[in-house]
Amino acid sequence: MPPHLDAVDGVIRDVIAPAAVEVDRSGSFPSAGIEALGKAGLLGLLSSTEVGGLGGNLGDAAAVIEHLAAACGSTAMVTLMHYAAVGIIEALGPRDVREAIARGNHLATLAFSEVGSRSQFWTPLSTATRSGDGIRLDAQKSWVTSAAHADSYVWSSKSLAAEGAMTLWLVPRQTAGISQSGAFDGLGLRGNGSTPVTASGAVVPESAMLGEDGKGLDQALGLIIPAFQILSAAFAVGLIEASIAEASTHLSKARYEHLNRSLGEGILPRLDLARMRLATDREHALIADTLAALTSQRADGMLRVLETKASAAETALLVTDLAMKVCGGSAFRKEVGVERRFRDARAARIMAPTTEALLDFIGRSLLGQPLIDETTP
Repeated sequence: MPPHLDAVDGVIRDVIAPAAVEVDRSGSFPSAGIEALGKAGLLGLLSSTEVGGLGGNLGDAAAVIEHLAAACGSTAMVTLMHYAAVGIIEALGPRDVREAIARGNHLATLAFSEVGSRSQFWTPLSTATRSGDGIRLDAQKSWVTSAAHADSYVWSSKSLAAEGAMTLWLVPRQTAGISQSGAFDGLGLRGNGSTPVTASGAVVPESAMLGEDGKGLDQALGLIIPAFQILSAAFAVGLIEASIAEASTHLSKARYEHLNRSLGEGILPRLDLARMRLATDREHALIADTLAALTSQRADGMLRVLETKASAAETALLVTDLAMKVCGGSAFRKEVGVERRFRDARAARIMAPTTEALLDFIGRSLLGQPLIDETTP
C-alpha cells in the first residue's frame, strides 16, 4: 500500500471512523479528523516537496478521498474541497500559505456558488473594486464548505477591470467584512460545515489576486475543475464501496431461520448485488481512464473530466438505493450505516456543476460548441 494510503487508513481507524456516526447525528464539523489528517501530512498531499509537502498527484488525492468517503462523507467532502483549492494555491498563491498547507496548519476551500447565480458558478455576481490601497470585495456566497473553519477561501468575483467574466482571489477567512451565517442542518454530509458567506466591504490587498484579472474562468477550468470533478467521482465511489460492503455483510449474516439459509442465498438479492458491483467497477475504470487521459494530455481529457462526476453521481444514487433495497428494514437503522451513505450520496447530483449542467457541457463538447454560453441560463 502506498505510504499516503497507509497513513490515511491509520487516521480513519483511530480518529475518523469512531467519530463518523456522531458527526452525522449532531451535524458537528469533523475538527478532530481534519486535525489528524493535517498532522499526518495529508492536507499537504498535493503541496510540492519544495515547500515541505508530499508532492502527490491527483490520483493520490482521489485514492485518499475514496478511503475517507467510505468512512465519513463529511470529512471526505471537507478534504475534497481543500484539495480542489490547493491546486490553484500551489500554482499561483503566496509561498507562506503554501508552506502552511504543506505543514498541515492551513485548511482551504472554494467560495464560488452565489445566491444570485446559484449553481452557475461561472457567472459570478460578486464584485471587486479598488478602494484606497486595496481591493473591496462584496458578495453573497450561497454555500461554502468549511465556511467557519477554513483558513482561506479561493474566492470568485467579477473581474476588476479586464474583459473576462471572473477573477479569483485568495481571501483569509478572518478578513474584516467577511462573515458566515447560520449552521448547516442538511439531509446528508451533515458535518461538512457548509454555510452562506457574505462579504460586505471586505478589503484585501491586490496581491491576493490569483493569476491575472479576468482569467479566473480559464484558471478554474484548468486548475480547479479537473480536480473537483475527479475527486467528486472518487468521493461517490467511496460511498458506494462502503454501501456494497455493508450490503454484503447483511446478506451474509441475516437469515431465514425457517428455511435455514441466508438472505444472500436468494437469487434476487444476488442479482442486485451484482448490479451494484458492475456499476461501481465502471466508475473505477472511468476515473482511471480520466487520470490517464490527463497525464498523457489526450485530446479527450476534458471530455473525460466532464464525464466523471456526472456518471459517478448517478451511480451513487443507483447503488445506495439498491443497498437500501437489499438490506430491507435493517437499512433504516442508523447503526448499519446504509442509510447514511444513501443520504450523503444525494449531494453529488446537485453540487455545482450539477449533473444536468455537466450533461449539457458534454453535449456541447461533442458538437464542438463552447462549453459555457454566458447568455444561456
